[in-house]
Amino acid sequence: MLGALGLLACAALWEAAARTGVVDPAYLPPFTTTMRALGDELSDTAFWTALGDTLTGWAVGLAVATLAGILTGVLLATVPYLRALTASTVEFLRPIPSVALVPLAVLMFGTELRSVLLLVVYASFWQVLVQVLHGVRDVDPVADDTARAFGLGPWARVRHVVWPTALPYVMTGVRLAAAVALILAVTAELVIGAPGLGARIAVAQASQAVPAMYALIVVTGCLGVLVNTGARLVERRALAWHPSVRGEAPA
Repeated sequence: MLGALGLLACAALWEAAARTGVVDPAYLPPFTTTMRALGDELSDTAFWTALGDTLTGWAVGLAVATLAGILTGVLLATVPYLRALTASTVEFLRPIPSVALVPLAVLMFGTELRSVLLLVVYASFWQVLVQVLHGVRDVDPVADDTARAFGLGPWARVRHVVWPTALPYVMTGVRLAAAVALILAVTAELVIGAPGLGARIAVAQASQAVPAMYALIVVTGCLGVLVNTGARLVERRALAWHPSVRGEAPA
């Protein structure tokens, strides 16, 4: 309820700022005008096509980044020599901003979906990888030694010892990666011109359709809220056995 009241307060402040002239309505149209533009967008089939393109780039990129991050993280963390060999490479590549790869993406794939996927996967991959590395390092050495004493092989130890310990970290990484993937998907579309909400925002801005531009920005914000909420629900279900989740009060 407090969150809903906060949103209503922001909408009222937005409306008042535009109506009273505190902000030029040409640059920030009233909230009600923006909502009417949003209604027009919702009735346009091109909007739904753009939304589908954005969600496709987000979902596919997140899935690839999650799978690659988990497999790479477990491999690096369970093979000490491999972790030492790649440590400097990871620390070199991880800070590189994904938007710095825009020229490379355009050069390789133009304005196709693959350009969006390149940026989304690159940005999201590190979120998952770093969390997996921390999760595997957190494995209790006594539990690992006990598993070895009982004759469990490498894959059995990963399944029964490493994975349960690392899973909370993995879910945190996936939740962070989901938000980053959406940001990069819209950013790539906006900068590159790949089909999606970002490209539609750029077209609205170029054509001076300011209310439509803000309406589309509101849509991206709503998508962010939905992505974060969905990721938290998945996290709670996947970690229903974990003490940190069992101890939470019901929402």
